[in-house]
Amino acid sequence: MATEGTKFQVNFKTADGTLINLYAATVTELETGLADLAMNAMNIKATAAELGSTQPRAVAPTAAPTAASVAQAFNATPVAPAGGGNTCAHGEMVFKSGTSTKGPWKGYMCPTPKGAADKCDPIFVR
Repeated sequence: MATEGTKFQVNFKTADGTLINLYAATVTELETGLADLAMNAMNIKATAAELGSTQPRAVAPTAAPTAASVAQAFNATPVAPAGGGNTCAHGEMVFKSGTSTKGPWKGYMCPTPKGAADKCDPIFVR
């Protein structure tokens, strides 16, 4: 359940309608949660099968998990945030702000790690 400290929320809806929600207060917590979901995908799917949902299938993550890769592991569709939000090919973009030599800035950043070859361009807010 989201708390006052929740800064990140990722929701997945599986093909059978099961909702999986991940809440995090920090980027590190979010990355850890995504990794935990990816590692436990088989257990979650096996439990769903035991309870009468879809049959489990093998999932072998090959890279650091992203919202998109976890969604793929569960054959799920990420659910858009209630208030809208910016997304890219890697999932929900992260809002950041700061001050540079040119002054204050704010915008939405791709959730992939810094330096990733396929990192999306930021969307700056004016």
